[in-house]
Amino acid sequence: MRYRMLLLAGVIGAALCTTASRAAELKLLTAGAFKSTVLALLPEYENASGNKVSVANDTVGALMERIAAGESFDVVVMTPQALDKLAGEGKVMSGSRTNLARVGVGVMVKTGAAKPDISTVDAFKKALLDAKSISFIDPASGGSSGIYVEKLLERLGLADQVKPKERLKQGGYVADYVESGQAELGIHQISEILPHAGVTLVGPLPKEIQNYTVYAAGIGAGTQHADAAKALIASLSGPSAQALFKSKGMEPDGD
Repeated sequence: MRYRMLLLAGVIGAALCTTASRAAELKLLTAGAFKSTVLALLPEYENASGNKVSVANDTVGALMERIAAGESFDVVVMTPQALDKLAGEGKVMSGSRTNLARVGVGVMVKTGAAKPDISTVDAFKKALLDAKSISFIDPASGGSSGIYVEKLLERLGLADQVKPKERLKQGGYVADYVESGQAELGIHQISEILPHAGVTLVGPLPKEIQNYTVYAAGIGAGTQHADAAKALIASLSGPSAQALFKSKGMEPDGD
């Protein structure tokens, strides 16, 4: 933590030295569950540095396609595996990856609805079988939680039974389907559940079948603002970020 604080102070301090004459406009691409955290942390960075940051959000798969098609960016937040692939392709600066946080998968119901028991794997399976409709991110859209849930259903031997009542979400928030009544039960990353007043978190998946998505940041190989991008990543892993992660349903995940 002390190292993170010193790093943050150093890089933002360096950025402040040139703020008046060389304020940068950065583009940050962020995947899924980290968007709300990014938006909450940006004001501190922008106020300290004088730089401005625009944010574009999509699934990891969609971001990979956009970057492959030539979309420019200064910083990208996604899974470490995806970042390493981009670094190998020369699209992210080698050695710039910084792990930020991890988030587990949880189950939600509409606010006011009865909460099913999901405390054990067997209880979770029963909740899925009892639910009239179930929503999660469409795996074809590239969302990490949807890909995991699809494989989990197969592993639990429930894929065929659940498929007729699936309400797949094409990116965005599964909570939208649960809140509107299109799905009785929703499965998504916990940080994508907590911000929505219309749904209630039942709880995380049982530890035996829990899956964590790690989010990491990297600097675009084509950036013209490498120092500002480095300062932005430091702010996303600094003391304010550490305090915010828990309230967002995330856990710190340092390198």
